[in-house]
Amino acid sequence: MTVRLTRGGPKFTGYARFSPLLPRWLDNPARAGCSDLRSYAVTARGRAMKHAVRLLLISALLAPAGVTEPALATGHRPEKVSARVWITTPDRAELLTERAEVAFGSSSSPHPTIVVDPNRTYQGIDGFGASITDSSATVLLGLTPDARAQTMRELFDPVRGIGVSFLRQPLGSSDFTASAEHYTYDDVPAGQTDFPLRHFSIARDQVAIIPLLREAKRLNPALKVMGTPWSPPAWMKTTGSLAGGSLKDDPAIYDAYARYLVKIVQAYARAGVPLDFLTLQNEPQNRTPDGYPGTDMPVAQQVRVIEALGPKLRQASPHTKILAYDHNWGTHPDDIADTPPGASPEIDYPYQVLRSRAARWVAGTAFHCYFGEPNAQSALQATFPEKGIWFTECSGSRDPADPPAKVFRDTLTWHARNVVIGATRAGARTAVNWNIALDSTGGPHNGGCGTCTGLITVHPDGNVTTDAEYFTIGHLSKFVRPGARRIASTSFGTTGWNGQVMDVAFRNPDGSTALIVHNQNDAPRTFAVAVGERSFEYTLPGGALATFTWPRTRALESKLEAVPLDDATAIAVPAGEAPRNAIDDDASTRWSSGQAQSPAQYVQVDLGKPVSFRRVALDSGGFLGDFARGYELSVSDDGKSWRVLASGPGAGQLTTIDLPRTWARHLRIRSTETAANWWSVADVRFYS
Repeated sequence: MTVRLTRGGPKFTGYARFSPLLPRWLDNPARAGCSDLRSYAVTARGRAMKHAVRLLLISALLAPAGVTEPALATGHRPEKVSARVWITTPDRAELLTERAEVAFGSSSSPHPTIVVDPNRTYQGIDGFGASITDSSATVLLGLTPDARAQTMRELFDPVRGIGVSFLRQPLGSSDFTASAEHYTYDDVPAGQTDFPLRHFSIARDQVAIIPLLREAKRLNPALKVMGTPWSPPAWMKTTGSLAGGSLKDDPAIYDAYARYLVKIVQAYARAGVPLDFLTLQNEPQNRTPDGYPGTDMPVAQQVRVIEALGPKLRQASPHTKILAYDHNWGTHPDDIADTPPGASPEIDYPYQVLRSRAARWVAGTAFHCYFGEPNAQSALQATFPEKGIWFTECSGSRDPADPPAKVFRDTLTWHARNVVIGATRAGARTAVNWNIALDSTGGPHNGGCGTCTGLITVHPDGNVTTDAEYFTIGHLSKFVRPGARRIASTSFGTTGWNGQVMDVAFRNPDGSTALIVHNQNDAPRTFAVAVGERSFEYTLPGGALATFTWPRTRALESKLEAVPLDDATAIAVPAGEAPRNAIDDDASTRWSSGQAQSPAQYVQVDLGKPVSFRRVALDSGGFLGDFARGYELSVSDDGKSWRVLASGPGAGQLTTIDLPRTWARHLRIRSTETAANWWSVADVRFYS
């Protein structure tokens, strides 16, 4: 770079040649090929101006990188970065309580380490929340105006409340309807039809539900709304009833139902509540609803409705996305048992819809929590990676015989594992509970669930209390904004409970990070969080749920990127527990020696092709003490001739091995010490 003094000030030339060196020079001048600033070619006329020109040059070089001159003048000092912390404990001692900040340091930890990697991104986020059912609207409307305004702020305001950002709205009646009669938006006397939809009206929703939706959108403008019918109008159905039956298999009915759904979308938009998403039928395999609206909608009928609806909806409301299925992770045994004779139980329902000709109109699939496991979402998305996943219903439940403390604890810990973390790690763009508000009896309701709980409870005296779901959803919605993306993070727990720490991480649109961590165990657990080259340790009380947030900063940016292991295979001696687990990018699984550590043991990875890498991370996961007491790392081009690149003592649960830039196809990590502990490898990760 050359600096030329002019009357208008210094002129810099050649900056483009040197700018790629700057980030490397800031960390290590020698690595960038320059021992100090004099290595940059700086010329200026007049010895008296040299110092001033040098300072100007430093400023010009460093300003684009966000580094100030004083930091250089006093030597490179690490930027101080801290994470804010909010905790909810099962004993209610802390309820989304903000604790003291925890500072990132530079030392490694012997504890299980959550590695957060913002360079690896997954699904985008649409929001988190619940449903303002007819019942919820009734109990909220029963509050005094001041109490209702305060409650709405606590629910929807992102600053003064938890910032609920997604609502799934029943379109017509559900089991959580306060009136004695169920309804749709086009009801006519038995035996009559209304193909022109002349009787269509959403007037009933405009009394309470829509005003509350408008207020929610005012409090949180980022709020998204999804619509779901529990039943088509009875005149469209085989039984003439809202409860049970199916659509008449008639092209005119499919067309009428499609037009009916479009009219709902248009009417809600005119009322100030645009519907961002639409499903065709709540729980289409629930063939025998208990006294409330429901419809048996086999795959073939859902496909027919989607084909009739898709073109109409695209023209009327292009931004409204159609989602398929809207039922459990797995087909419930009762739904299989209730399958009509000779009909298929369609246990692969969403797969069939996404393979059908109607898939072009479908954005993805919606799931509920009442049977199966969240990994059903991952399996579906692996098969249809271009389609999204939305998690749209999960109600807490209470046994009337259980004390409130047990209900709170059980709900908090189950929802933390399966909804907050399980569903989102499995690809969900939303996490949605059922009722946003119920009364102290779990109602009002008309059929269906008599033990459901909401985010809040409204008591007979007008007092409002927060339930476990308020905090599980709040740990997401208050800190993870719509438009965020899930990012990679090491998680050791499973949805089936294995007593470990589990987590999920997101990067917000403003660059900040939110990490949600749950301690499955009843006892306190200590873990570390590593981002880039910095980390901190934290101890969570038993069963607690926590959210950590920190701003985007250069101090936490990683210079290395993870190497995909899609084509990799692994073997181990001894074979122990599934060597493949060591490279499956899942720290809740492991290869384990199954015996005391010895120098005869090794894990060997075939990357499938020569790969460039500069770092290998050896993660023993949540199994305390199962790290290799000593290691030797070798590489090979052919799997026969090996060369040793590094060796040393194990550094705890996460051993990070930095190497010269290496090209190799095969890698072997050998234990070099003896120990009574087994040797476990949850993950081997490569970085380039």
